[in-house]
Amino acid sequence: MTSTETPLSTAGGTDRRRWFALAIVMTAAFMDLVDVTIVNIAIPSIQRESGASFSQIQWITAGYALAFAAGLITGGRLGDIHGRKRIFLVGIGGFTVASALCGLAVNPEMLVASRFLQGAMAALMVPQVLSIVHATFPAHERGKVFGLFGAVVGLGAVSGPLLGALLTEWNLFGWEWRSIFLINLPVGVAGLILGSRFITESRAPRALKLDLVGVALVTLGLLMLLYPLIRGRELGWPVWGYVSMAGALVVLAALVAYERRKSARDGSPLVELSLFRVKSFAAGIAVQTVFGVALGVFFLVWTLYMQVGLGWSALKAGLTGVPFSIAVSVAAGMSVQQLVPRFGRKVLQAGALVMAAGVLLYLWESSHYGLGITPWQMALPLVVMGVGMGLIVAPLTDAILSEVPREHSGSASGLLNTVQQMGNALGLGLVSVVFFGTIGDRLRPDQVGAAFADAFRNSLGWVAAVLGVIFLLMFALPKRPAQHVEGEQAATEPKEPVLVS
Repeated sequence: MTSTETPLSTAGGTDRRRWFALAIVMTAAFMDLVDVTIVNIAIPSIQRESGASFSQIQWITAGYALAFAAGLITGGRLGDIHGRKRIFLVGIGGFTVASALCGLAVNPEMLVASRFLQGAMAALMVPQVLSIVHATFPAHERGKVFGLFGAVVGLGAVSGPLLGALLTEWNLFGWEWRSIFLINLPVGVAGLILGSRFITESRAPRALKLDLVGVALVTLGLLMLLYPLIRGRELGWPVWGYVSMAGALVVLAALVAYERRKSARDGSPLVELSLFRVKSFAAGIAVQTVFGVALGVFFLVWTLYMQVGLGWSALKAGLTGVPFSIAVSVAAGMSVQQLVPRFGRKVLQAGALVMAAGVLLYLWESSHYGLGITPWQMALPLVVMGVGMGLIVAPLTDAILSEVPREHSGSASGLLNTVQQMGNALGLGLVSVVFFGTIGDRLRPDQVGAAFADAFRNSLGWVAAVLGVIFLLMFALPKRPAQHVEGEQAATEPKEPVLVS
């Protein structure tokens, strides 16, 4: 996460070793990205085979995002303090063990707990990836390396749902959905062995201290908010749930007060509150959080709609998402290289409106074609949505960070990643309200399809409304990111990308 690196051994004469190291850390990043998307497509299979309740299904996805978000900044600091290679190896080893526990889970409770562990281990592993790249490659090579990294991110987004669908359909060795987790084992073991040999150790000369109290407060506040949201419907929305959600605001207020004191005492808070004085950053954090909520809601309910509501196979559902993934990748490349340099912030706002238009078109088609809708009929709204999302995701990070002081860029990047994951977890929690909240408790088999289709349309309405809010929030972003207005030097200096999963 930091730009100042202290390698513990030189890279002279080790050209092949550093490219091996790059392949290892990129494989780990790919494994994390795929794991996020691969699970959604297997959710209906997990529910059928394990007997998981709807709330447990939400925890399987939200638990990973919550643990990942809570540990991201701390994971980066542990690498700065104790060595990036060491913490990376701990993370990939723990991620592999957690994947095995997920695959061997004997009940939904064990699977949920293992997913929390998996998210926590990813929080140790993922922040080291870009830091290791910084420490291993000289500045003039990083542009090419980050280009490769962007390709890996795109490949992970496209291949995750397809890989999940194929593994679930093939039912390797009779494992059914378990193979989506067990496939991580050989990859993780190879990464652990090769990483210990080829990655060069490095750490930051002036690393920030840990803020474990801050982590505890963030985690507690989010749990107090998410637990009643996810369990509330099943329990009949008890009073203690509303008390807990109100108490979450008190805990988060206590976090702000503690972070102020922590910053004054040793200058290493979990959240650098001074960043929020930068208007574009504060607005950008709001955009990133709300965008995470929209994505968290959409991807889970979309999977349930196709596989449970329409009765499609995992493979058919996975293939249906291919036009969306391709559209995101193509639009993302165009937005950064051609559109943002010319039109600035308007590209992001156009993305929000285009994505909202795709959502509304999807809502109309779902109503018009009913349960007889086909993948080909879904292709148009999915492509429109994908184009809109691509126009947002690629340039959003630069737009948010462009006015942040350089000395705070590492803290700002870490916080940006964290709030996106928190937004995603919150969106997954809200699925209980916007999707399951419209489905009756006791449905006859002949009522399931219509009920899930109605719930899907209700959710799409909420997603479109959230995208409208995002459009308005984007007015607070800079008209043009700094690197497009500061002249040639800014344009030629590679910026460290933010790893998003």
